[in-house]
Amino acid sequence: MGRELALHLAQMGCHLALSDINAEQLAQTKDLLVGYDIKVTTTMLDVSDNKAVEAWADEVMSDHGKVNFIFNNAGVALYSTVEGSSISELEWVMDINFWGVVYGTKAFLPLIKNSVKASAIDSSSKANNQNKSSRQFKEHGHIINISSLFGLTAQPSQSAYNASKFAVRGFTESLRQELDIQQSGVSATCIHPGGIKTNIANSARGNDSIIDIGLSNDAIKKFNKFLKFDASQAAWIILQAAATNQPRCLIGNDAKVIDALQRVFPARYSQVLNDVNKLSRRLKGKRPAKTHQA
Repeated sequence: MGRELALHLAQMGCHLALSDINAEQLAQTKDLLVGYDIKVTTTMLDVSDNKAVEAWADEVMSDHGKVNFIFNNAGVALYSTVEGSSISELEWVMDINFWGVVYGTKAFLPLIKNSVKASAIDSSSKANNQNKSSRQFKEHGHIINISSLFGLTAQPSQSAYNASKFAVRGFTESLRQELDIQQSGVSATCIHPGGIKTNIANSARGNDSIIDIGLSNDAIKKFNKFLKFDASQAAWIILQAAATNQPRCLIGNDAKVIDALQRVFPARYSQVLNDVNKLSRRLKGKRPAKTHQA
C-alpha cells in the first residue's frame, strides 16, 4: 500500500522521501518512479528505532527543504493466543505498529507545522492576526496513520495486533483534536483498512498456541484469501480522505460492515460474528457439489 501511495503522489507531482526496512523493495519502488518530474530520496529505516526515525526526518528536511505529509504505514502481524505469546513477540508488534507511528508522528509533526506556517498568508488586519480562527495558509499539512479493521474490533489470535491498532486509533484521534484546537493548518486522519492485498500475511509470525482455540498452523497462509481489496484503490481512498480532512477512513466493505456491527452491538459483536460464520459454514455445507460433464 505504501508503494501505491508513492505512485499516486508521484502522478500528482509530489516530491517523495521513501523509507523501508527492505532494501530490495525500496529500490523496486524507486525504479517505478523513474520518469516522473519529482525528487525522490530513499532511506533504509527500522521504524521501531526512534533515533533512526529522528535522523531520517532531519535528512528529509535537508534534502527537500520542507514536509507537508507523513504516512505512517509500516505494520506486522502475530498469530498467537495471549497465553502463548512471549513478551518479546508482543514487543515486536507494538514496537513497529504503535511506536513506529508515534516516532514518525513526533519526528515529523514539528517539521510539517513549520512548513505550513511558512506559507501563512499575510493580513493587514491586526485583529485578524490575533485571531487564530482567521489564519489562512497557502499550504496544509497532514498526518496519516494506518490503523486497521482490527483497530475497531478485536479478534481471537490477534491480541497483539489488536492492541497496537487500537492504540494507533486512540493516539491519532487525540492528536487530531489537539490540532483542531491549535488551528495550525495541520490535521490528522486515522485509516482503517479491511482486507487489502498486501504482504502483511506473508510476513506475519505465529506459534502453535492458536491450535488451542481451533485454528490450524496454516491459518496465516489461509488469511491471504481474505485480502481482496486492491492496494492501488486503497491508496487513492487514503489520499482522498486526507485531502478532504476526514477524521476516520474505512476502506472496504468488510471494514464498513464490521464497524456498523460494532456500533449496533458494542458488547456482543464477537458473538454476532461467530453466529454469522457458523451459519455461513452450515449453508456452504448444504450446497450441492458441482459436477462436470465430459
